[in-house]
Formats: sequence, structure tokens, C-alpha cells
Amino acid sequence: MSVRVSVLIGLLSATALVHPALAADARTLQIFVSKDKQSLAVYDGAEVVATSKISSGKDGHTTPSGIFSVIEKQKYHESNIYSNAPMPFMQRLTWSGIALHESNSVPRYPASHGCVRMPGAFAKSLYKMTEMGVPVIITDSELTPEPIDHPTLFRPDRPEPAPLLSDVELRPAIGDAKTQVQVAMNDTTAALPIPQLQPLAPAAETSPISMLMTRRTLRENVVDIQTLLNQLGFAAGEPDGLAGPATVQAINAFKALRPTEFARDKGLITDTLLREVYAAAGKGEPPNGVIMVRQDFKPLFEAPISITDPGLALGTHFFSLHSVDEAAGTADWLGVTLENKLSRETVKRLGIVNQESSVISGRPIARALSRISMSDETRHRIDALISPGSTLTISDTGVGSETGDGTEFITITRES
Repeated sequence: MSVRVSVLIGLLSATALVHPALAADARTLQIFVSKDKQSLAVYDGAEVVATSKISSGKDGHTTPSGIFSVIEKQKYHESNIYSNAPMPFMQRLTWSGIALHESNSVPRYPASHGCVRMPGAFAKSLYKMTEMGVPVIITDSELTPEPIDHPTLFRPDRPEPAPLLSDVELRPAIGDAKTQVQVAMNDTTAALPIPQLQPLAPAAETSPISMLMTRRTLRENVVDIQTLLNQLGFAAGEPDGLAGPATVQAINAFKALRPTEFARDKGLITDTLLREVYAAAGKGEPPNGVIMVRQDFKPLFEAPISITDPGLALGTHFFSLHSVDEAAGTADWLGVTLENKLSRETVKRLGIVNQESSVISGRPIARALSRISMSDETRHRIDALISPGSTLTISDTGVGSETGDGTEFITITRES
């Protein structure tokens, strides 16, 4: 059921209600903050609802750029960092201290300690418009969301998934101790290890999901190695992503039976090890990507995906779902590409040889989406969960350090 937004935004200097129609559903709003323009725009789909001047962080306290969402709202808040400074109509973006809030000093140039300052009347009206989880995109240069139609994006037009098998084994999802969830894996598949996804208690109908597609990390690979070695009869211990004594012993025992394959393999956790363990377990080629799903600020599930041409950067892209037509089987997605120059160390760690897709030029969104594939079952599960306000981030850099308890996926493209 749509949440009607009934709010009048007062006209201020450099602050205006641009579109006279009010947003029909607060879940579909998006907030875009441009640091070069020192402006904020509220979008409902591709339509601008309101704009305002802002002041972002000054030198030494630069506001980080990236993909955020509102994770806390307080009509009156005092800064825990800067001498209890008042922050009325505060909408928090990170637990480390970045927020949107009212200020009596909004000179339309960088002047804050990292937060995004807004004029009083606008901050109050924006506070009334938004709900928890509304996306907030902060960029160095102004961006505008545009309609995106691509077969990789989710839509409610696919058949229901087959019944889940009863003999699947649950394994922990990748993440720190605060974000552990469970995924069911079918041991009988001979292709990629496509997990059977354990049903969870259904969330409220109006609760959108947030998704992150990214490259797999060492931790995820270690979990798979532990899981498969245990299935092969090597006691690798609990699949926790940590190479403890039991895991090291199991890996060495596995390698000892294959001296030729590992003759030149000097490391412990290597691509050769992963490939050989998958082959021994009859699982085909190991996946190189993962999709993670959150709902109501909590991990829901994750599943493998495949990324073609892994030496080419995916770039950083953000998508929001504006509307869903169940009868027609259509979904109206909007997307933007964020500039995200990866450091030399990150490029080396990820094995990227070309960053072209992370530069805003040509059709980076279509190129990135076309390189991603997943199992039918994973797609069926997500198709059944999408609703207006659902979001998807594609990024090379994995789960950001600001992502944690009580957040959606946070992707930082430029540090403060």
C-alpha cells in the first residue's frame, strides 16, 4: 500500500519545490547531493520533486562521496563529535558521523565538518518526506538518474522456483560476525555451486530490498574451500572464512595427494587450490562474484554470480526500482554511474588490468550488466522479493567498511 506524502516545501533562496505534484510513494524517492554545485535534488523516479542549496564538508573535513541511505532520523540531535553542536532534523547516513541536517549557516560553499547542511525550512520539509532507507547519492559532479532497461535487471515476469530440496546443507554466508546469514547449497549439482536459498520469514510487503553485486573476496573463497574439503573427507573445521589450524592441515593433506598440480604453488590459499578443490568435488569452475541481499537493514541471503572478463573493472553503478507491474511482468529501473578511481593497490589486489568501465563514458551501465550472470534459482528468488524502492549497487570493491549493523550497503567512492 503506497504511503502518501503530503508536504509543502517553502520557497527559500536557492530552495524550491520544482514539481507541483507530490510523490505518490515515499519509498521511491532518491536524494542526490552534488558537491561541485553545492546543491541537493530530490527525485521521484526521473522527476525532480524539490531542490535546495547545501553546504558540504570543507577542506580537512570533506564529505565522502558514494552511495548511502538514511539509517536514522531524529528531529533534534546533538553532535557526539563537535561539542554537542545542534543538528535539527538530522537524517544519518553513516554511523561514523555523516548526516543531512538543518543549519543556520548554509553559504553554498563547503563549510561543514563533513555533514550536508540544509536551510531550516527545507530540512524540516525533507524530514517529513522521507522514510528510513531512502537512498542518498553524494557525488563530486552532478548526476541525474535515467531509465535503464536491461535483461540482467530483476522483474516479476519469471516462473516460480522449483521446490527446495530437503537434503541441502546450510552454510554461513560471507561477512563479519555481525552479518552472518545462512545459504543452502545443493550438493548434487555438477555445475557451479548454485545454492538453494533457504526461505525466511516473509517481510512486510512494503519493505524494499537492497542488493550488492561485487567480486568475491578471499574470505568467501576460504568458506567454499572449507565446505568442500569437509565434504571430501578432509576435516577443515567450521566454514568460517578463517584459515585456522584445522583448515591449514586439511589443505596440506589435500595438496599432498596431488603433488604434480601443486608443484609450483607456493601460497596456501591460491587460485590453483580453489580450482582443484572445486574439480575434486565435481562443482565445475569456481564463481568469481557474489550478490548480497539485505532487507530492513539486515542481511537476508547471498549467492554466487559470474563476472565475465574479470580483468576489466565493473565500475560503480547504482539502480533504484521505481515501479513494478505484476500483471505485465515489468519493472521500471533507474540508474547512474558514479566515478570511482581505484587505487593502484586495489587494482592489483582485484586483478584488474583495465579500469575503463569505471570511467563515466559510453554505456558503462549496459556493459557492466551484460557481464553478470547468475543461476535461475537466484534470479527467481530475487524476482519474487523486489518492490518499489528496491536498490542495486554494482561495485568492484565489495562490502564497504561503513556497511554493518543497521545499514544498507554503503559504497564509498571518495573518502572524506
